[in-house]
Amino acid sequence: MPTSRIVTLIVGLIFIVALSLWVIDSLSRIYWQLSFSSPFLGNLLLLLLVILVGALIAAFIYYVLVIQAGEERSRRRRRQRAHVQAPTAKPEAASSTLQAVRQQVEQIQDEVARQVMLRKSQEMEANLAGGEIQVVVFGTGSAGKTSLVNAVMGRIVGRVDAPMGTTKAGKTYYLRLKGLERKILITDTPGILEAGVAGTEREQLARELATSANLLLFVVDNDIRQSEYEPLRILAEIGKRSILVLNKIDLYTPEDREAILARLRQRVQGFIAADDVVEIAANPQAVELENGELFQPESDIVLLLRRMAAILRAEGEDLVADNILLQSLRLGEEARKFIDAERRRQAEKIVERFQWIGAGVVSAMPLPVVDLLATAAVNAQMIVEIGRVYGCELNMERARELAVSLAKTLASLGIVKGAVELLSTALELNVATFVIGRAIQGVTAAYMTRIAGKSFIEYFRHDQDWGDGGMAEVVQQQFQLNRRDEFIRDFVQQALTRVVKPLTNQSEVVEE
Repeated sequence: MPTSRIVTLIVGLIFIVALSLWVIDSLSRIYWQLSFSSPFLGNLLLLLLVILVGALIAAFIYYVLVIQAGEERSRRRRRQRAHVQAPTAKPEAASSTLQAVRQQVEQIQDEVARQVMLRKSQEMEANLAGGEIQVVVFGTGSAGKTSLVNAVMGRIVGRVDAPMGTTKAGKTYYLRLKGLERKILITDTPGILEAGVAGTEREQLARELATSANLLLFVVDNDIRQSEYEPLRILAEIGKRSILVLNKIDLYTPEDREAILARLRQRVQGFIAADDVVEIAANPQAVELENGELFQPESDIVLLLRRMAAILRAEGEDLVADNILLQSLRLGEEARKFIDAERRRQAEKIVERFQWIGAGVVSAMPLPVVDLLATAAVNAQMIVEIGRVYGCELNMERARELAVSLAKTLASLGIVKGAVELLSTALELNVATFVIGRAIQGVTAAYMTRIAGKSFIEYFRHDQDWGDGGMAEVVQQQFQLNRRDEFIRDFVQQALTRVVKPLTNQSEVVEE
C-alpha cells in the first residue's frame, strides 16, 4: 500500500475515533437520563450509536482501500495508454497514407503500371509491420566508410585502406541490437565526389541508398567541405535522421580534434543535433613500439555505437514509419502523375474529336464572322466529356455557361482575331479562292475549340480552378503554346484533309 494512503487511513481513523468519543460522551448523558425513565429507549439509543460508529469506520476504510485504489488503477491505465499510443502515432499515419495511396493507385487504368505500384505499396506495408531498420553509411570514398562497417560488425566485410572507388555497389550486412526486435541492415555505399562517369554513376547509387535509409551515418575525416555539406543538408531536409561521424581522430591532437568537432557542430546546427556529431577511430594507424614492433590499436567506435543504440531503441519504430511515409508520399506522387498523364491523353482525344466537329458545323453554316458562340452547344458537350474524365459530372446548362464565358474571354483578349490572321496566312497558300472564306471560318473554329478544350483540361486538372491569374491567363498561355510554327504546320495539314478537301469536293459537285 502506498505511504500516502497509509497516512490518510491513520489520520482518518483518529478523526473518526475522536468524533465518536465526543458523540458517545454527549449521548451517554442522554442515555443515563433515559435509562432511569425508559430502559428500552436507552438500550435502543446505545445500539444505534454502535451501528453509526461502525458504519462510519467501515465507510472510511472502504473509500481508502477500494475507491482510491480503483482511481489509482484508472490513472495508471490512462498513463499506460498514453505511453503506448504516443509512439504509434507515426506508424498509424504511415499506414493511413499507404491506404490512401493504394486507393489512388487503383485508379490507374494501365494494368502493368497499376500492379507494379500496388506491389510497391504491399512491400512498404510489410516493412512497416516488421521489416528491417536500414542504416546506411554515406560519405566520400576516403573517409573510411568500409572501416567503420568493419568495426561495427566486428569482422572484415570489405577491403580496408582501399583506394577510392572500390565499393562499386551497396553492400548490406545484418546486425542485431539487444532490446530491439527488428533486424538492422547496415549498408556500405559507394563514395561520393569521385571523378569520371563511373564515379558519377556510383554517387547516384549512393544517393538512392541514402534516400531509402532509416538512419544515415555520414562519415567525414576532417572539417566538412561544401561538396559534402550540400548532400547532407538535402538529405536532412527530406527527413533523413542522420549522425555525422568524424573518423580518423587518431590522426589529430586532442586540441585539433575538439576544434574540428566544434566546427562540425556549428556548421550542421539547425538540422543535426550536437549529440549526433560523434568522433571515432574505425581503423587506427599502427604504432611502432620501442622494440621496433608494430602495435595495432583496436577501433574506437564506442560513442557511435552508444548513440546508434540510443536512437534506434528510442526512435526505431518512428524512423521506420517516417521512411515508409516518405516512400508512400513519393509513390502517391508517382501515381498522381501517371493518372494525370492518362487523363490528359483521354481529354486530348476528346478535344481532337470536337475541334473537327466544330469546324464541320461552322463550315457547313458559314457566318459573317467567326464566332465561337455559334459552337457553344458543341463545346458544352466537349466540356461535359472532359469533366467526366476528371471525375466531375457537369450538366449541360453549367457546361454551356462555361463555354459561353470562355468564348467571351477569347473574343475580349483578341485571340479570335489573332487566330484568323494566323490561319488565313497559312491557308491562302493551300486553298482555292472560291472556298477560302468558308475554309478560314471552319479551320479557325476548330483552332478556337482546341484552345478552349486545352484550357478546360487545365481547369479540371486543378480541381475546377483557373488559378490566381484566372481564365484569361490560362487561355493566353494555351494560345501561345498552340501558335508555334511547327504546330500550325501540322494543324493546317490536318485541316486541309478534314475541312478544306470536303469543302472543295462539295463546291465541285455544286458547279457540275
